[in-house]
Amino acid sequence: MEDKRDLKWEEFERVDMRVGTIIQVDDFPEARKPAYQLTIDFGETIGIRKSSAQITKRYNKEDLVNRQIVAVVNFPKKQIGKKFMSECLVLGALGKDEGDVILLSPDSKIENGLKIS
Repeated sequence: MEDKRDLKWEEFERVDMRVGTIIQVDDFPEARKPAYQLTIDFGETIGIRKSSAQITKRYNKEDLVNRQIVAVVNFPKKQIGKKFMSECLVLGALGKDEGDVILLSPDSKIENGLKIS
């Protein structure tokens, strides 16, 4: 019996996860929960994208610049607050404490834009 929560393989294949490098981090005082605005370089093909991330509990802004992350780049854009448009979804594992997100990232420096499979 199929569980309605189960993804079909074809659905998973449509999720486009890529490696990018955070090039700018700004505070996001408009956010309902503490968050940063991230500017991320996904290489020549995808380019620069923006996202917000609720990662202030574990990371400070200075430690995030030049850090590589994994993000979904083919979700529709999403308005966050009045003035910010999120263009990708940064992925992370949820820690035990509320608001504790651990970013997913490659274990060594690789080319921006590489696809996750």
